[in-house]
Order: sequence, then structure tokens, then C-alpha cells
Amino acid sequence: MPRGLYGRSLIIIITPMVLLQFVVTYVFLERHWQLVTQRLSAKTVAEIALILAEFEENQTPQQAARIAARANAHIGLPIAFLDGEVLPETPSSTGSLLDNSLNDELRLRIARPFWINTLQYDKYVDIRIAYNGGVMRILTPASHVYASNWHIFLVWMFGTSVVLIIVAMVFLRNQIRPIERLAEAAESFGMGRDVPSFRPQGATEVRSAAQAFLDMRARIQRQIEQRTAMLAGVSHDLRTPLTRFKLQLAMLGEGPEIEDLRADIAEMERMLEDYLEFARGHHGETSEETDLAELIEEVRTDAQRKGHDLRLDLHGDLVLPLRRNAFKRCLTNIVDNACRHAAHVWVTAIRDTDDAGDGGGIDIFVDDDGVGIPEDQLEEVFRPFYRLDAARNLEDGGSGLGLAIARDIARGHGGDITLARSPMGGLRAVIHVPV
Repeated sequence: MPRGLYGRSLIIIITPMVLLQFVVTYVFLERHWQLVTQRLSAKTVAEIALILAEFEENQTPQQAARIAARANAHIGLPIAFLDGEVLPETPSSTGSLLDNSLNDELRLRIARPFWINTLQYDKYVDIRIAYNGGVMRILTPASHVYASNWHIFLVWMFGTSVVLIIVAMVFLRNQIRPIERLAEAAESFGMGRDVPSFRPQGATEVRSAAQAFLDMRARIQRQIEQRTAMLAGVSHDLRTPLTRFKLQLAMLGEGPEIEDLRADIAEMERMLEDYLEFARGHHGETSEETDLAELIEEVRTDAQRKGHDLRLDLHGDLVLPLRRNAFKRCLTNIVDNACRHAAHVWVTAIRDTDDAGDGGGIDIFVDDDGVGIPEDQLEEVFRPFYRLDAARNLEDGGSGLGLAIARDIARGHGGDITLARSPMGGLRAVIHVPV
């Protein structure tokens, strides 16, 4: 069965129509056409029987010529009386409906040996009947014996069905298109891409669903705006006392205790920034066409500036709509975690294709040669504020939000992040983003 609504709707329309055509065709051919053929055959055989009876009353050449002339002139039957002839020895029946009808009628109405041929001539049927001393041969037109216009009925029936199916396909496509637009708009919104040109269209039910989607999108955007405004106020309120602390420490002079306090304030500022970034999400930025290769190059430059060994391997067209700054934060978090716990890091980006051969998405592999993460904690590390105490601490000295923020950004673009064992011996992070 087709998985799409359009294909299933076509089956709902076409299947009853095809079944109806088969039923009508069967009824027509088995009932109507057969009945008409039987009646035509009966009429023709009755005329032949009458002519043969009239000839047998006076079997003279003059009578034969007179009867043949009248039959040809009045009922359109070319007749010849062949004295001394015998019936052909070849079989006279092919088993067709026409042969069976003629055989039945000839046996019923004319109790004499006969022979028929329905295949030798396209427009005539050769009928031969034995009489005492010869054979009467009749070349009756095929239209006098069976219904020859059955194909016109079938052509009209199937032709009109094809036209109706085409019309149904056109109208059905117009009804399905608004649903497809609604699905595209919902998918784009889920991937962080706005669709300002989307408007409710189609049937009443589809318009209701589209309007419900627009209302939902407006509520989500309004909630995001309110949360962003609240976080901006919180950020301002919290940074103000921290700034006063820094100013007071600057006036106290130098000393070991002062340096520790400054480090604590810097740590508080960094943790506050992480908290606000996690709470703010990635919705404050609009999507734009971004060359992912250039973005990865920027991340490598930042990593090399910090003294890390980062190698790139980029393949294919890597341009796609992204929230550029948010996605750079996602990549930076993953790469920084890898660089913090490994000596070498490899970043590979490749564009994959779906089953239809179209651009399915882009996969970014971040591999390192560190100690890795236990298998049972590969998902746990994405939980906010989760820290590893053994093997490898991905957020050593941090707030435990780096991977949570990275996955939130990736999922906000319609993708995801997964962790696995790396062929390099450490951890592999796979970032998938649909195109």
C-alpha cells in the first residue's frame, strides 16, 4: 500500500471504478452481446431455412437463379446452389461464441449436414448446407450474424474512465497540496526555519489544522520572547553585583586571598553565562544559508589558538540553512570537550543522501584518541548538570551544561547528537543535521 495520502486516495477512487468496469464488461459480453449474437444468428438461420425450403420445392437451375437473385436483392444474402458439390472435410467449428450460436441454430432449424467458416473472411461468414444433390453456399455479412460494434462500447467506457481518473487526480492533487504545505511548514518550524509565506488553504478541515498550527507557533514564539526578556532582566540583575564585587576587589590591592576571590568571581560569571545560555536556548537567531566548511574552519582556528591539535576532513556541498552562531556554539562545545581530554582530534563532515537520491543531511564526526566514556553513560552525559567522576570528565571545571546545550541546538535544527566508540580509540560524537 502507498504510504502517502495522495496514493491511498487514488486507490480509494480507482479501485471501485476498475471493479465496476470489470463487472460491466463481464455483464455486457456474457449477457448483452451473447444475447444479441444469438438472436442475429437465429434470424439469419431462419432466412436460410426458408430459402432452402423454397428451393427444395423446385430444384431447377431457373428456380435456383431466381431465389439467389431475390435473396441478394432483398435481404443481402449472396447465395449459390452448387450441384454435385460436397461439404469440406475440415472441421467447421472453432469453439467461439459465434460458431456455437450458429451451430446451435443450424442444428435446431435445419436438420441437414452443414459446415461454417468464420475465420476465412473478415466481413463475411461462409455457411454451407448440404441438400439432395449438392451444397447451398451462403456468404452472409458478419454484421448479420453477430454484434460487431462491442468494441465501441468498451472504448467509450474505458475512455471516459481514463478521463474521469485524470480529472480526479488533478482535483485530488489540489486537495492534498495544502496538507503537504502544512507538513513542510511544521517541519521547517521544528528545524528552526521560519515560513512567513504559509497561509491556511484547502478544505475546511485542512484550514482548521493550519490555523491551529499557526496559533501554536505564535504561542511558542510568544513564550520564547517572554522567557528571553525575563532572562535578559535576570542577567542584568545578576551581573550588577558581580561587577560591584570586581570593582571592590580592584580597590583592595593584591594578595593571595584577592586572587582567589577574583577566580571565584570569574567562575561565577562563566557559570552564569552557561546557565543563561542553556535557559535562553537558540531561538533568538534567524536561520541563514551557512557554509558549514567555513564554520568548522573557524572552530579549528579557535582550537589551534588554544594549542590543540585539530584536523579536518570535509567532503561534498556543506551549505545549508543554520542559526550560525548557535550552531558554532554547538560545534565548539563538542570540540572543546574532545580537545580537553585527548591529544589529537579529527573532525569529518560529509553530506549523505536519502533513499530517493536527494540531499538527506550532513553528518559531522568528531573523533579523539582519549580514554572515552563508559558505554552505559553515553546518554547520561547529555543530562543537564551531569558530571562524570570516573574515566573521563567531559565538563571538568564547568557547569555540566556543555553537551546539553550542544544537543539542544542540534535538535533545534531538526538533527541530533549521538556518542559512540571512536575508531581512533577514544570517543566519537556524531552531529546529524538534515538539509
